[in-house]
Amino acid sequence: MRSEQEMLDLILGVARQDERIRAVWMNGSRANPRAPRDIFQDYDIAYLVDDMSSFLKDHSWVDVFGERLIMQMPEEMTLVPPELEGWFAYLMLFTDGNRIDLTLVPLKLKDKHFGSDKLTVVLLDKDSSLPPLPSPTDEDYWVRPPSAQLFADCCNEFWWVSTYVAKGLWRQEIIYAKAHLDQHVRPMLIKMLEWRVGIKTGFALSTGKFGKYLEKYLPKEDWQALMSTYASGSYDDTWRALLAACRLFRRIAQVVAAHFGYLYPLTDDERVYAYLQHVRELPRDAAGIY
Repeated sequence: MRSEQEMLDLILGVARQDERIRAVWMNGSRANPRAPRDIFQDYDIAYLVDDMSSFLKDHSWVDVFGERLIMQMPEEMTLVPPELEGWFAYLMLFTDGNRIDLTLVPLKLKDKHFGSDKLTVVLLDKDSSLPPLPSPTDEDYWVRPPSAQLFADCCNEFWWVSTYVAKGLWRQEIIYAKAHLDQHVRPMLIKMLEWRVGIKTGFALSTGKFGKYLEKYLPKEDWQALMSTYASGSYDDTWRALLAACRLFRRIAQVVAAHFGYLYPLTDDERVYAYLQHVRELPRDAAGIY
């Protein structure tokens, strides 16, 4: 596997030799002094370029970065609409395990986007056209204290969508049930846990994408309780996971509410939890709920 220095030398070497490339900067975890270092970190690189169209006529110019395992070009895909507003990205995973997410930024868009991410390090500036930046920081990604409305919305979403999970389980529609548990209910639980961690740490850190660093900051019992909310493909285990999520959410949300002086919707909690348990025991040929 090529080393970090080899990869940066390659990235900058390509830029120095191509007059169309006027500047290079790096974002992401490799620009973050607080991010754990490992072999799977991407190189999130931006090339500020003149004559954008010349790069896009023939994509083989990126072959210089090495033998690829696979590449994705989001701006040429219809599966997900492009988000970069005139930029163009090459997401490249190489056979040696390195990955470069390389974004071409037209000169005319420099002022609109450069430096908007505080995790930015300038690697090359041929024209001295980029403004100075402060030292990189991940503060844009720190957990933020919730407003009373956001806290209430999180609670409402958790308890409301949990009923969809129950409905799917009763109907024996496991994919529907697990989709709502994993894509809607659990994100609210993760958000509540992040606020709990924020309270303990002064809201001065990031828990990572999808809360991936939560294990570092949660008490062991809370982490184990969170792990118990992940279910296998069986109906019984998904029911168990749903109810475990409810119990953990209730406990953590009440701590968060008490800290901020917010109202926890205990009535919604009690009514919905009773409803979930009732649906779990409801015969499949039942004519009505109550």
